[in-house]
Amino acid sequence: MTRAEMIRDRLVDHAEASGFGAHGLHVLVGDDVAEHRWTADVREEIHSVAKGVCVLAAGIAAADGLISLDAPIAEYVPDLTFGDGVEHLTLRRLLSMSSGVDLAWSETMMTDWPDLAREFLSRPSRGHVFQYSNASTYAAMMILATRTGDVVEYLRPRLLAPLGFDDLEWERCPQGRIVAGGGIALRTEEMARLGRLIRDRGEWQGRRLVPTEIIDAMHSDWVVAGENAGYERYALAGWDGPGQVWRLHGAYGQLLIFGEDAVVTITADDHFGADAYATFVAETLRS
Repeated sequence: MTRAEMIRDRLVDHAEASGFGAHGLHVLVGDDVAEHRWTADVREEIHSVAKGVCVLAAGIAAADGLISLDAPIAEYVPDLTFGDGVEHLTLRRLLSMSSGVDLAWSETMMTDWPDLAREFLSRPSRGHVFQYSNASTYAAMMILATRTGDVVEYLRPRLLAPLGFDDLEWERCPQGRIVAGGGIALRTEEMARLGRLIRDRGEWQGRRLVPTEIIDAMHSDWVVAGENAGYERYALAGWDGPGQVWRLHGAYGQLLIFGEDAVVTITADDHFGADAYATFVAETLRS
């Protein structure tokens, strides 16, 4: 039995004993794979794991020389009216949720204002502090699109097609932009391809798709985010923890959990059980 199979079996047993509402499980250790399903194998919304795809998009565009993650955003959208201190923000600050700009999530946030990105960027910044907001990622992708054109079409030959996501669609707002902070539906194994790409620092089947430095920045240069376990630090879409792992974490238990050469991919419908299950994954990977 491979280590991937042993980890899978422990995670399956724990999900069933704890009642965690898992849909699919994919364990990658080295090149060994082990999988399990509790529900039909269909594409499901990955929620904030999509923020990781936005980070990959920005990294690819930076490598293409189209944009810098560290230039003031006013260089790219000089026609906007910025809140106090916002013109000095960078894409890196927007994607690491360290803009200090507050705009709370709501189910109608894409239609609450004529243009969510303009609304977000017109609000004042409290400085280089953590302030989680889907509008931050959305604004970053609006700015990116000024240099790449449509983000999905830009990514198709560079990321989506190589990963086998030729038919992937991204939910769009009334302005036609990607919603960015969510809006992608993938099967468990498809999300696991993102996990393998990230674990392998941007390489896929011998081809470099994403710069190594953007992958590394997904779990380094942490911003202090809070005090709750597993939510103390945030980087470029990545949360530090629990324990020695780091993760991409979407609502209702969509998880990519990274620990050395292992990636555990989980799709689920259990918002409140996800943290405890991620902790068990971290403990299992450590054992």
